[in-house]
Amino acid sequence: MNLPDPIKNFIHHISKLPSIGPRQATRLSFFVINSGKNEIKDIKKSFEELEKMNICEKCFFVFLPKNSSDKICEICSDGKRNHKIIAIVEKETDLISLENTNKFNGVYFIIGNLQKNGVLRTEQRNRLAKLKNIIQKELGGQADEIIIAMNPTTYGDFNASILAKELNDFSKKITRLGRGIPTGGEIEFADEETLGNAIERRM
Repeated sequence: MNLPDPIKNFIHHISKLPSIGPRQATRLSFFVINSGKNEIKDIKKSFEELEKMNICEKCFFVFLPKNSSDKICEICSDGKRNHKIIAIVEKETDLISLENTNKFNGVYFIIGNLQKNGVLRTEQRNRLAKLKNIIQKELGGQADEIIIAMNPTTYGDFNASILAKELNDFSKKITRLGRGIPTGGEIEFADEETLGNAIERRM
């Protein structure tokens, strides 16, 4: 069936989102249309609001700048946090999950989704170079601790070992999250108590 162009365009863009394919995007298009014009306006406004967000130059987390000169997020600019302890995570949702435990007072660094074959993409290598540069300039060449907070899966362990080798000379200590998270689990979906234990029992 030949769908109207506005629906085709919606499906084309929405199907690019994680975990959403063309079929689900098609369902969403009809759901949004049937929600009414006011709801469509609200959804449109929420998308437009995302344009106000920036990406932190230090950790790559998203933040809402208070003025045009803001370049780093609230976590990275917080002088009360221990900037000599850095937790490396794959994605933003992992950072949020760890932060919600209220057990970690260091800072974060988002490396981006890692491939199962352990090969770092160009963007990830550039981010690692950025992290090394920050450690050199701001921490005298070595962090006190780098926590490699990867999912406790086979490929998570593999990628963690690669990152550990890359950063071995840039930290006095490199640790992993304690096995409070079951093997094969994901940080994003772990409860706060389990994650809190994993942070406290890091090895």
